[in-house]
Amino acid sequence: MGDACGYRAAMLALFAHPLSSYCQKVLIALYERDVPFEHRLLAPGEAENGATFAAAWPMAKMPLLLDGERAVAESSIIIEYCDRLPSGAPPMIANDPETALETRFMDRCFDCYVMTPMQTIVSERIRPGGHSDSYGVDQARAALERAYRWLDATLAGRIWAAGDTFGLADCAAAPALWYARHIVPFDTHATLAAYHARLEARPSVARTRVEAAPYWAMFPFSGAG
Repeated sequence: MGDACGYRAAMLALFAHPLSSYCQKVLIALYERDVPFEHRLLAPGEAENGATFAAAWPMAKMPLLLDGERAVAESSIIIEYCDRLPSGAPPMIANDPETALETRFMDRCFDCYVMTPMQTIVSERIRPGGHSDSYGVDQARAALERAYRWLDATLAGRIWAAGDTFGLADCAAAPALWYARHIVPFDTHATLAAYHARLEARPSVARTRVEAAPYWAMFPFSGAG
């Protein structure tokens, strides 16, 4: 099966873990577009998956997509790659250049200004004793608050992150905001909170919540920082 450009749509293999925010980001896009794939779990006890993953991507950062012998890394790139696959659903990056630019911009904002500081705080909660970084945590909390204020203003009048259509940026926003709100709540930002509620009501997003549920005990919902 292929498209007009001769692209071959093979069974894809996604190397991922359901708890990972960046894996959830890709899963949401695959579910939105109903793309067939095999989920290759990266976890203790899954030695074969781990070996294949490590051989295909020396940086060892999940998720990783294998399309035959071709390895595609980095969540945003994987989603854009999958937009080339035949599907009856709209692409995650719009064909309109201006909308596509805004989509990519918002995607980077959620990854860099929500996920990154959130991960800094989480890393502090799970790091060994005697290696604390209270200054880094304070900086990360301030960065999250700054991002919340900006997002609350930017999302005003929008249904989804880049406009009226669900896309790449929303795939990034859903896991980023879900985890971040458990670290630094944003309930006082009404526009951002309403956007997050719309994300959580999306079936593709809800599906990733169900899949991650067995692993919630691994996430430090409470702790210092």
